Amino acid sequence: MTARILAQGIAKQFPGVQALDAVSLAVEPGEIHALLGENGAGKSTLGKIIAGVYSADAGQVFIDGAAVGAIDEVEAGRLGIGIVHQEGSLVGQLSIAENVFAGRQPTGRFGRIDRRAMRERTRALLADLGVTLDPDLKVAQLPPAQAQVVEIAKALSRDLRALILDEPTAALTLNETERLFEVCRTLAARGVAIIYVSHRLAEIFALCHGVTVLKDGRVTGVRRVAETSQDELIRLMVGREVHFARTTGARSFGEIRLEARGIAAAPFVRDASFAVRAGEIVCLAGLVGAGRSETCEAIFGARRLAAGEVLVRGRRVRFGGPWDAMAAGLGMAPEDRKDAGLFLSMDVAANVCATVLDKVSSSGRISSTKADALAGRFIRELRIATPSARHLVGHLSGGNQQKVLLAKWLAMEPDVLIVDEPTRGVDVGARSEIYRILRDLASRGLALLVVSSDLPEVLTLADRIVVMADGCTVGELDGATADEEQVLRLATRHTRVDALPVAA
Repeated sequence: MTARILAQGIAKQFPGVQALDAVSLAVEPGEIHALLGENGAGKSTLGKIIAGVYSADAGQVFIDGAAVGAIDEVEAGRLGIGIVHQEGSLVGQLSIAENVFAGRQPTGRFGRIDRRAMRERTRALLADLGVTLDPDLKVAQLPPAQAQVVEIAKALSRDLRALILDEPTAALTLNETERLFEVCRTLAARGVAIIYVSHRLAEIFALCHGVTVLKDGRVTGVRRVAETSQDELIRLMVGREVHFARTTGARSFGEIRLEARGIAAAPFVRDASFAVRAGEIVCLAGLVGAGRSETCEAIFGARRLAAGEVLVRGRRVRFGGPWDAMAAGLGMAPEDRKDAGLFLSMDVAANVCATVLDKVSSSGRISSTKADALAGRFIRELRIATPSARHLVGHLSGGNQQKVLLAKWLAMEPDVLIVDEPTRGVDVGARSEIYRILRDLASRGLALLVVSSDLPEVLTLADRIVVMADGCTVGELDGATADEEQVLRLATRHTRVDALPVAA
């Protein structure tokens, strides 16, 4: 059978980085083929070359045996190649329908855009993905999970021969992920070739037929999924054994550093109560939409409390904003590190020092010597892979960006650190490093409140698991003995279909 997608000897260099070095990939019609590798391995770059976003420095791409020359995304679309980008390609101020059919709007008489047809076709595409959304809704109003569904609908709006999915489930719920899998299987049954990029190995084994592994821009292995194992794929990705052992053995904790008592906040938090002790890692678990991130924002002063109270070291506090929370010893690394956590166009030192400008200033001016020294300390302690403290954060891998985000908050020496989705978009090797960092912080007495949608991660990290559903805390589990079934039972059993948002 002629390969639907054949990439031969692809090379691509960016300033100072050899992103791809003689990489080859073959995907047959109807095959779902995984592309694995650590952050910076070249996975997204290869997908973008196939989809016409980047041009290769060397090598050739073939579609159904025909050589594809220098193309852009528009020409790739005409060839039936769709791509769902990891970073997102939607325009926030346009509607869902306008984004899905951007540049390809259906027209009626006299060449005018047929908005009714565009809305109906968008509604049908979303229904195929198991989602009901108003096609006229602006994308800026959507949470990340729904925006990702729109990205996928945009790709599916074309007459596809090949589809590239770059970390498509990073922001999806369990139900949305399973629906995406069903769509992928349906497309494959129609002969569409799918390249599936993901860090979640469980997804690869649940969905894919074949897998190509990249490391440092080179292919380290090609396997049939049915004939390999997670351990082998991890070795091919990182070049070493990586284990995610659960926290075991009895651990003693200190005083209660943070306590939430019956807090409510618009629009998703209804009744959340829990406590976090010094030296303890408490994980907030639950389905996407349960109100976990919103609960953390309410605690941190980024969302107004409608009811309940927050206590820090036993003292009731009322924060007017995050600055009050920081003054009380709280730090918060948000879920969206690129838009809400980091200054991507600034260097590592500037990001690390952002919360402690007073510590690195002299006579009202920032001291570059002090800033570099503080950043250098965290570069060493957290093992941040960067050429220097003056390297732009936007040029680092996802895992190293996440480490910089942690360093930014650790620089202020908080008593409590809230970490929302600590390994989203992070490769397996960096994930292991981040787990090590969080455990080390807890061993030093820091109180950690961690939000994670990844159940294996929750079970690996947590000393105690607090489960939320519909904006309420519905149960607690011992992290050492809990299993996925127990967490999901709590997260789903209490879901109410008649739940209404909390009034602002």
